[in-house]
Amino acid sequence: MTAHPEVKAFWDQPTGSWQYVFHDPVTRKGAIVDPVLDFDILSGATGTGNAQAILDHVQEAGLEITHILDTHPHADHFSAAVWLSEKLGAPRAIGEKVVEVQKLWQEIYHLPDLPVDGSQWDILLADDEVFHVGEIPVRVLFCPGHTLASVSYVAGDAAFVHDTLMMPDSGTSRADFPGGSSAALYRSLQRILALPDQTRLYVGHDYAPEGREAACMATVAEHKARNIHLKDAPSEADYRRVRDARDATLPLPKLMLAALQVNIRGGRLPEPETDGRRYLKIPLDRFTPR
Repeated sequence: MTAHPEVKAFWDQPTGSWQYVFHDPVTRKGAIVDPVLDFDILSGATGTGNAQAILDHVQEAGLEITHILDTHPHADHFSAAVWLSEKLGAPRAIGEKVVEVQKLWQEIYHLPDLPVDGSQWDILLADDEVFHVGEIPVRVLFCPGHTLASVSYVAGDAAFVHDTLMMPDSGTSRADFPGGSSAALYRSLQRILALPDQTRLYVGHDYAPEGREAACMATVAEHKARNIHLKDAPSEADYRRVRDARDATLPLPKLMLAALQVNIRGGRLPEPETDGRRYLKIPLDRFTPR
């Protein structure tokens, strides 16, 4: 029988981001996926409201967190993995290809002293590697396309598919960031859709189109039947035509240049300077407006 983890979702409305805690109901051991550190772009203030809500849930539910999992370095929010790791004593993990993203953005931000070996995380996970959260096996699926490093975590009959899929009425995620590829994304989508039809797919974002309530999960079968980019089983060429045309109309995420320099550090803010304050770097004229 396939393991059936219990999943608690947390939505960050300002960034449209979903965060998750899943756990094994037998052992009460669990994992956190893609937690958000609050950031106000106007004031530059950071906060732990999202992370505290996750921590409160973990403590109230009596869970033992064994892993804090990043699916990739996010471009639209800061990661709260470091803060939660310090509170819970749980190791932080990400896919091993994160080193390729670090190399790419190290050059963009001109951070010559930044280690680009993934050492900012405790665990680097390989494609098809399996680890356990309690009695639940978790398989790592390398799913590039949105980024060079994206992975999905298949935990029993639940899969956390990050920014590869959106909800069915929104289709799939963009592939136009540095290192992105609609061809790679198409192949990653096929890999996810090859999971059993009843697999619950938990997405990384939802922007609640047409005023509906924010949603975070649809099954493989539901995506095959209703996903606006996948329901007619498009060829790779047809999918790429639609995806690339859509991406050409999208502005860059408003937090991208702030968020990635934090997230390639594993969620650590830059070190304080001589005045005791931390500062972000913005590469001017590296990207063009859309």
